[in-house]
Amino acid sequence: MKKIIQRLKSSLLELAVTRNVVLCGLLAALAIILGTVATINIGPYLRIGFSGIPNRIVEFLFGPVTGCLFGGALDLLKFVIKPTGPYFFGFTFNAMISGVIYGAILYKQPVSIKRILVAEFLIKTIVNCGFGTLWLSMLYGDAFLVLLPARAIKNAVALPVDSTILYFMLTYIKKLPTSLGYTSGKQ
Repeated sequence: MKKIIQRLKSSLLELAVTRNVVLCGLLAALAIILGTVATINIGPYLRIGFSGIPNRIVEFLFGPVTGCLFGGALDLLKFVIKPTGPYFFGFTFNAMISGVIYGAILYKQPVSIKRILVAEFLIKTIVNCGFGTLWLSMLYGDAFLVLLPARAIKNAVALPVDSTILYFMLTYIKKLPTSLGYTSGKQ
């Protein structure tokens, strides 16, 4: 329990470093750009995009607390800039809980495909298929079990693709020089 509390404190303290906050701002801008120009809509309930990549970088570098706050704030900002439907707090909650899960699994840990697969699997089953489908069902009045199969297939197909992209991206980030002031997930 002490170790978990220490990692949460460490993640929160990442926000006290000016360059970390600046990097979060730059990554938020990148996420907004990617969300605007690199998103493919497949019907009203399915989207494929790359705007989550900056979130994963923040969660890897700065941990679950910072990832949670970054994800929630970015979700609100994206909605204000380019709404894609009615605002619903459930999707902000998804962004925040995703930040906690990714951050808890990736922060200050070695980059491994197993660790990334676990994180991606949890997100895709609990957050995307579970909560995300529930929120869509509540918003649009469609039955949960009607929406679930298409979302489950999309997430099953995306699991190996997203895991591979995340693995190579984090491996590259970990190799960046620490002279920039970032720990690159090292302990």
